[in-house]
Amino acid sequence: MLTFKPFDLNNADHHQHLARVWNSSLPADLALSPEFVGSFTRPITGGAQAGSMAYVDEQPVGAIFAAAHPRAPQSMPCTLGWIDAIAVDPDYQRQGIGRQLVAWAEAWLIAQGATRIRTGCGPRHPTPGVPESAIPFFAACGYDLCDWTNWDVARNLADYSPPATLREVAAAAYPAQPGQEELLLGFLEQEFPGTWHFATAEFLREGGRISDFMLLWTADGVEGACKLTFEDSLWGMGRYYAYGLPRPWGQLGFIGVAEKRRGQGMGLFLLDAGLRRLQNNGVKGCVIDWTSLLDFYGKAGFTPYHRWAVLEKRAG
Repeated sequence: MLTFKPFDLNNADHHQHLARVWNSSLPADLALSPEFVGSFTRPITGGAQAGSMAYVDEQPVGAIFAAAHPRAPQSMPCTLGWIDAIAVDPDYQRQGIGRQLVAWAEAWLIAQGATRIRTGCGPRHPTPGVPESAIPFFAACGYDLCDWTNWDVARNLADYSPPATLREVAAAAYPAQPGQEELLLGFLEQEFPGTWHFATAEFLREGGRISDFMLLWTADGVEGACKLTFEDSLWGMGRYYAYGLPRPWGQLGFIGVAEKRRGQGMGLFLLDAGLRRLQNNGVKGCVIDWTSLLDFYGKAGFTPYHRWAVLEKRAG
């Protein structure tokens, strides 16, 4: 008999169930660990999260996880909801379970005030979209494919060397140090007040290392920043699916410079500094996630690694 039960955000057994169903239905290079499930189900400041589990005779066969941000900062949308994860065991697919899970998530998200629902890309997203194989399913549920594609790019840093197009700039890049949290947050609030600022504040609030960030310094102070992830970072490597890359793994996340400094080569300078720091710390397999800037990262030898589709639906 098919039954549905709420997903308990704090229940380690539910984390294992979601991971098991996900791993049974997706390729091995997109495997989820129960520990990673626990990391993306942590509370979000101003946000709400919930999920539903499908069972057949007490055996978990499907799961969905959704997120909303009804009390988001003014710089971020508060009426956008996300289906962050959905999976159905292959033995139980094409029986309507997935559609019932989506219908539950849509109803819950509408109750949180969502007027648009998007696949992936949530505040604690396990993926920045969905694999292309999931497009037909969401299309059948009334979702439209967005006119952009999110990419993860990757390379082995073992033989990394600075790009040939790297220019000399009047700047320096160093790891951020304790006591520089407000400098970092102030720069992001001024230049990138949306997701990057919010995610950084959440990371630091939860005890993440300030030294996981690189700061770009000019004569005018901090005018650039990028985020790095190491295997021992607070928000670890789980969401970057680096399984096909040599270890140790690392990641370079958001990277940005002040508007008045753009077009001067400082972005590539900061990228090079971040990559050399990862390399100097022994990182080989490096992922840069959730980007459309294939040409920019291609200058540093990065090539497409994962392709993610994003679909959206008007709620209600």
